[in-house]
Amino acid sequence: MIRVLAIDDEPLALQQLAAYIKEIPFFELCGQCMSALQARDLMEREVIDAIFCDINMPDLSGMDFVRQLVAPPLIVFTTAYAEYAIEGFRVNAVDYLLKPFGLQDFQRAALKVKEQYDLRHAAEVAPAPSTPAERQDKTDDTIFVKTDSRTLRISISDIRYVEAMSEYLKLHLESQPRPVITYLSMKKMEEFLPPTFMRIHRSYIVNLDRVVEVNKNRVIMGPDEYLPLGDSYRDSFNDYLNSHTLTK
Repeated sequence: MIRVLAIDDEPLALQQLAAYIKEIPFFELCGQCMSALQARDLMEREVIDAIFCDINMPDLSGMDFVRQLVAPPLIVFTTAYAEYAIEGFRVNAVDYLLKPFGLQDFQRAALKVKEQYDLRHAAEVAPAPSTPAERQDKTDDTIFVKTDSRTLRISISDIRYVEAMSEYLKLHLESQPRPVITYLSMKKMEEFLPPTFMRIHRSYIVNLDRVVEVNKNRVIMGPDEYLPLGDSYRDSFNDYLNSHTLTK
């Protein structure tokens, strides 16, 4: 299922948009927002694969909202103003629906979203190199990750923990408050990181050097940062903990 968010500041238009989304068998409606600011808050908590977004909205326009996204989902703009079409495609929108549009027009846009979604998820993760000459030197404390149109160099020791969100990863860094988001699998990241990192949950890999406290089923990385300890990873994590715990 493709997780979809509807955004429009007009209640009737938002209601109609949500109704159309529910008509598409491969769509799952995950939220309805009446502003880009509300959508931004929701997207920090939920994994969204595609958004249908009005352009003319108060406070923050749909176009500016999309430009601010670090790892934007698939975008379809909805608006009553045809002059925004070219600008919409400049930010790599999948499609552009001119209001008023009917279910048939929406279905065509939905199929385009599905095509792009399938293309994004069709790429197989490249196998890990088998010889030292093919691998990056593990003594190098840096990695390069792609985010939007940029490629960033990140110090491995700067990574506090890695969080999975659908097909993307959030790299939470010591040096900056906002995570770096990249299109990558947990398996690939786990294979690359050194032994100072450990998988503690299907959605989390932690830098063991950055763990502050362990409290029952929670691994505490800092103030208000409580990560769950998954059952499948509990034994290996407890083994590490016991081997580093001073006892009498």
